[in-house]
Amino acid sequence: MNIRWAIAAVGALALALLTLNAVPEWPFSSAEAQGTGPARSACPANSKPANLNFTLKDVNNKDVNLASLKGKVLLIDFWATWCGPCKIEIPWFIEFQQKYGKDGLQVLGVFVEDTLDKVKPYVAQMKMNYTILQGQDREDLQDAYGPMFGIPVTVVISRDAKLCVKHTGLTSKDAFEREIKSLLEVPATTTRAAGL
Repeated sequence: MNIRWAIAAVGALALALLTLNAVPEWPFSSAEAQGTGPARSACPANSKPANLNFTLKDVNNKDVNLASLKGKVLLIDFWATWCGPCKIEIPWFIEFQQKYGKDGLQVLGVFVEDTLDKVKPYVAQMKMNYTILQGQDREDLQDAYGPMFGIPVTVVISRDAKLCVKHTGLTSKDAFEREIKSLLEVPATTTRAAGL
């Protein structure tokens, strides 16, 4: 009986580690993360290029070429309808698309480990206003943004297609919004140089 409790405890710990973002993966100091310090870009200088060489089907079976979205800030969320942390984050992504879409944000939800028959009614029920893509059986896509030991996994990509941040598990709404706003901002030197 003690062995079963030990196995259950190890399983619970593993699940907790997969669903909680225990180590922040953004380059903000603690003062900046709390909003008391100056904000910096969410994209570290040594960020790797994001692989956008994928064409996926949306929920209506239309092709969406990720490379065509270069020039936008991309938030790509790997999720499933049965995923508890995903259900918490989806309303935030709906809000972000509505609030920042006009400024160049594109949220993409890539469903994995789910079926189109389950996803379509879920998308309608949740009133998901962002592009939902079919990612089941696409190990190539998951490898490009992985490794993925669980979901949700969310990546934030800059306008110049740099992979700036990767979150595994549930992440705070404030962290996502801070990263999005930082990447949407136009540096002051750019506007001065343009004479604006």
